[in-house]
Amino acid sequence: MSNAQKALVMAAGIFLAIALITLAVVLFISAQDSTKAAQSNFSNIQTELSQTAFTVYDNTTLSGSQVVNALRKFRDQDQFGIQIVTGKNPTGQWYGKIINTGVPLDSVTYGTVEGAAPGQINQTVDEADINYVNPSGKFRAHLVLDSSNVIRGIVFQQQ
Repeated sequence: MSNAQKALVMAAGIFLAIALITLAVVLFISAQDSTKAAQSNFSNIQTELSQTAFTVYDNTTLSGSQVVNALRKFRDQDQFGIQIVTGKNPTGQWYGKIINTGVPLDSVTYGTVEGAAPGQINQTVDEADINYVNPSGKFRAHLVLDSSNVIRGIVFQQQ
């Protein structure tokens, strides 16, 4: 084999190596974009799934026993509060955390957590207490969302 043939074989080998490296880089970049898109979709799905536990209560009518069950279920949630407004207590009582609902809906501070709530679950079953929840009573529920559209609380209002 002459030197010219060896040089051509070597050049072809280098050309193939560069083509393979270029192909690998192109595939890596396109896979990276796909991975970013998949991560974004996964994050959106995860957010939706985490909020589905609360969305079943949005604009629904529930019995008093369902309200107490929801209170038991969500009272230990971090950064979350439940307000129950009864006929005896028209201002309502917060459980878990106190959520700011005293400002307009478009306010930046609407739905922010203000601190620990004073309500205790035993108040809801004590018939002598103004926060007593009648198990057969009807309550209308609505969600409280903050300025970032994160669900921060549920308000149950007796009908």
